[in-house]
Amino acid sequence: MKVSVDKSSGFCWGVIRTIDIAEDELSSLPDGEKLYVLGDIIHNPMEIKRLAQKGLTTISHDDLEGLKSGKVLIRAHGEPPATYARAEGLGVELIDATCPVVWKVQERIRKFYDKGYQVVIYGKKDHAEVTGLVGQTNGEALVIKSIEEIESIDLSRKTVLFSQTTMDKPMFHKIKEELQRRIRELIVDSFEEQASEFHAKDTICGQVSGRDKKLREFARQHDIMIFVAGRNSSNGKVLYHICQEANPRTYFVEEESELQPQWFEGVESVGISGATSTPQWLMERIKKNIESVYAPSVSA
Repeated sequence: MKVSVDKSSGFCWGVIRTIDIAEDELSSLPDGEKLYVLGDIIHNPMEIKRLAQKGLTTISHDDLEGLKSGKVLIRAHGEPPATYARAEGLGVELIDATCPVVWKVQERIRKFYDKGYQVVIYGKKDHAEVTGLVGQTNGEALVIKSIEEIESIDLSRKTVLFSQTTMDKPMFHKIKEELQRRIRELIVDSFEEQASEFHAKDTICGQVSGRDKKLREFARQHDIMIFVAGRNSSNGKVLYHICQEANPRTYFVEEESELQPQWFEGVESVGISGATSTPQWLMERIKKNIESVYAPSVSA
C-alpha cells in the first residue's frame, strides 16, 4: 500500500498569513498579557487546539465588553464595520488578520452599495465571512445560495452579484446566468465605463477554485481518498464533494481516530487531501497513522 499526501492541499496563503500573525503576536506578548481571537481562528479544531496550547484564547463578540487587557485578533474571515466601531468604543486593541482577498471583496461591495446598487451575495447566511460582507451594506445585502432564492431579489433595481470566497463556481455561474436573463436594461455607470444594470463579480478565491482540477486528478490516481477537514469548514465541504465526484471511495475525517479498518481492505493506494484550513502537519500525522496501523509493511 502506498500512502500519499496531496501536495496542492493544505492552508491557503490567507490562512497561512493569519496563523503567522497569531504566532508572531503570541511569541512577543509581555508577561501576563493575553491574545484573544474573535471566533474560531479557522474552521479546523485540531489547529485551534494547537494554537490554544500556545496561549491563543477564543472569545465571542459578547466577551468584548469584559476584556480588561490584551489584544484581539480579527481572523481571516473578516468582520463588519460595527465590530471595529464597538472595539474602538470599548478601548479594545484589534490586530486585523483579515485575508486580503476577503478585505478586497468587502471594499468592492462597499463601493457598489454606496453607488446605490442592490447587493446580492452568493453564500451562507450564517458564515463568518458573509457576516462581514453583509456588514458593508448596513445589513441590507441579500444572501442566497440557490436559484430558487432569486425570487427574493428586486429585479427592477440595478444589482451586483458577489460571492463568498469559498463557494463553488458552477452554482455561482448558474445564478449569474439566471439573473442576466431577468435583468437586461443597460445603463452608463461611472464605476465601470458601460455596464448593464446587473454586474456579476466572481469573488470566489482563486486558490479555492483552482484546486478543483488538481484535486480531481489526484483523487482519480488512488483507490481511496481520505479527505481531512473541520466539519464546519465551508471550503472543506465544497472540496470534499469535488473529491467524492472524482473518487466515490472518499472518506471525510477530522482526525486519525475516525479512520475505519474496512476502508483499507484490499487497497493498494491511499490519497490524503484537505481543505484550505487543514494544516499540513495533521495530514502528515494521518499518513503516518495509516502506514503504521493499516499498512505496516509500507515503505514511505
